[in-house]
Amino acid sequence: MTSGWVPLDVYSLTMKETDREAVATAVQRVAGMLQRPDQLDKVEQYRRREARKKASVEARLKAAIQSQLDGVRTGLSQLHNALTDVKDIQQSLADVSKDWRQSINTVESLKDVKDAVAQHSQLAAAVENLKNIFSVPEIVRETQDLIEQGALLQAHRKLMDLECSRDGLMCEQYRMDSGNTRDMTLIHGYFSSTQGLSDELAKQLWMVLQRSLVTVRRDPTLLVSVVRIIEREEKIDRRILDRKKQTGFVPPGRPKNWKEKMFSILDRTVTTRIEGTQADTRESDKMWLVRHLEIIRKYVLDDLLVAKNLMVQCFPPHYEIFKNLLRMYHQALSTRMQELASEDLEASEIVSLLTWVLNTYTSVEMMGNMELAPEVDVHSLEPLLSPNVVSELLDTYMSTLTSNIIAWLRKALETDRKDWSKETEPEADQDGYYQTTLPAIVFQMFEQNLQVAAQISEDLKTKVLVLCLQQMNSFLSRYKDEAQLYKEEHLKNRQHPHCYVQYMIAIINNCQTFKESIVSLKRKYLKGEAEESVCLSQPSMDGILDTIAKEGCGSLLEEVFLDLEQHLNELMTKKWLLGSNAVDIICVTVEDYFNDFAKIKKPYKKRMTAEAHRRVVVEYLRAVMQKRISFRSAEERKEGAEKMVREAEQLRFLFRKLASGFGEDVDGHCDTIVAVAEVIKLTDPSLLYLEVSTLVSKYPDIRDDHIGALLAVRGDASRDMKQTIIETLEQGPAQANPSYVPIFREITVPSLNVAKLLK
Repeated sequence: MTSGWVPLDVYSLTMKETDREAVATAVQRVAGMLQRPDQLDKVEQYRRREARKKASVEARLKAAIQSQLDGVRTGLSQLHNALTDVKDIQQSLADVSKDWRQSINTVESLKDVKDAVAQHSQLAAAVENLKNIFSVPEIVRETQDLIEQGALLQAHRKLMDLECSRDGLMCEQYRMDSGNTRDMTLIHGYFSSTQGLSDELAKQLWMVLQRSLVTVRRDPTLLVSVVRIIEREEKIDRRILDRKKQTGFVPPGRPKNWKEKMFSILDRTVTTRIEGTQADTRESDKMWLVRHLEIIRKYVLDDLLVAKNLMVQCFPPHYEIFKNLLRMYHQALSTRMQELASEDLEASEIVSLLTWVLNTYTSVEMMGNMELAPEVDVHSLEPLLSPNVVSELLDTYMSTLTSNIIAWLRKALETDRKDWSKETEPEADQDGYYQTTLPAIVFQMFEQNLQVAAQISEDLKTKVLVLCLQQMNSFLSRYKDEAQLYKEEHLKNRQHPHCYVQYMIAIINNCQTFKESIVSLKRKYLKGEAEESVCLSQPSMDGILDTIAKEGCGSLLEEVFLDLEQHLNELMTKKWLLGSNAVDIICVTVEDYFNDFAKIKKPYKKRMTAEAHRRVVVEYLRAVMQKRISFRSAEERKEGAEKMVREAEQLRFLFRKLASGFGEDVDGHCDTIVAVAEVIKLTDPSLLYLEVSTLVSKYPDIRDDHIGALLAVRGDASRDMKQTIIETLEQGPAQANPSYVPIFREITVPSLNVAKLLK
């Protein structure tokens, strides 16, 4: 209280200060009101208004102070009453403590009363259940009949009554004398048929649950009844377990855990349904696995749609029936896929299994179906097969596929090789080019395997393409060997095979088809970095294909020149000079062959035409260098040279005709014959050196033995002149033009040394 005391002089000073502030404030307000002369007339009005305000403030202040005083008065009264009540309670507690101490002995003396009360309670329970006890056999019969009639809810109600009577009696007996097993056994024996009824009812429930997907469509009420019975039993189980904590007594057969058993039954039902979809075996149907997986897909999708749309309406929400069924189906499918993966599957079966597991399962055809959303999220589903199992299956598939591709390619080549010996010409494509079915067969096989691999994954598709290209590379080597063997067999007997030329053309065309198909295959099944990686890792097959085509073209040209050999041998001979038509025959023969060669595709035909042109000219020049004739006079030289020029023009005309459409320059080679003819035709021997040096400058690969042979053909050059020309040319060899294609290099002069030629 002393802390709130204020000295009087301080209080007086405070009041004075407050009065001064009030007066100053009043002065300011009055000054504000009386700023103009006309406001003096309103002084009385201002005074009354201020008086009213003052009276109002004083009234509110008095009311507030009175309210505070009333509250203090009430609080003091309540504190006084509380003190009185505390004293009374303290006295009452003291009295109770005294009475309790005096009654301890009295309570101990009431043990007999307590026992009598317990016995009375037991007897009361017996009397209460007496009617039920006597009617147990009748209730058992009624319950059995109801179960057989399918009235499951009514049967369960009566079963509950029986169990309640039994459990009540056994509980009272347990409370009275838990060690008296004889009475407990007697009660249990009297109600022994109750457990049998419970088991029989459970069987009926499990049968309904096993057919729940059918029942929910035909008679959903029955399924609801089963769920209600299970829910009742769950509540009874919980109540008994709670009572066990108080009494320690648990009736026989409890807890039943029918909800847990229900999910176990559904799980076994799902597993059985999945396993029972295999209708065929590999021995009876090659497509057994495809059929099996398709049936599984259809059944699972249908079942989950029924569960989502119908079954969830028959179960309480906390059962999460759809979520649990989804988990069961997923687990059953995973187990089934593991079993299938462990079998000795063929390559096509591995593809079917992996395609189904990796793609179909999560696609809109199954778990990704829009009708299952949003309850089913395919991204949250665990893989049906572990990565290790998938990897093992892929390794097995690649190994089997490798063996199959090797066998298929070998068989395709053997079949094609047999066709080469046919008496009929090969087929032609839409542009009229000869071809065999080999490229189509090979790349159709590759396409099929790549399409299958693409269904599984991009990575597998790339691996299969790499495998195909690897095996293609090996296959082309065998193809090359077979083509060479085909040529050698033909050369042993040129009459067989009858269509050798046509099939060799087809082999050449196949090379172009293979090239185009390889490019198309890479473009179709590879993208971006994968394409670059495969191109870098794979050996180029263009080289070996070009080699096969080149050797094939060479074989055909060899065929041509075998027929031309006799006529080529007539060139630059006496017979030739006297009027042989060897070049006419050569032109006719070449043109006839090239009519067949028109069936060769353009890239190879162009090269073949150029090579034929070059070889004919080379053979003509070889005839000159072999010194089959030596002109005896200027007239013979002129006649021979002019004949050479005419024949060069014949050849030029021929190869221009054959090369039409290629844009190829065919004049260069024939110009060589003309240039050599000019040397032979020269009439002034003194200009021979100049003419020969011009020839050498145009054809830098010409050798001294060529010059010697050429001068020998002229027949008029003296030994000294020959020696001088050759030695002079040797001193200043001509520089070759970078674009010059050597033509004399492969022409050999018969083994006759230069010294003999100079004679």
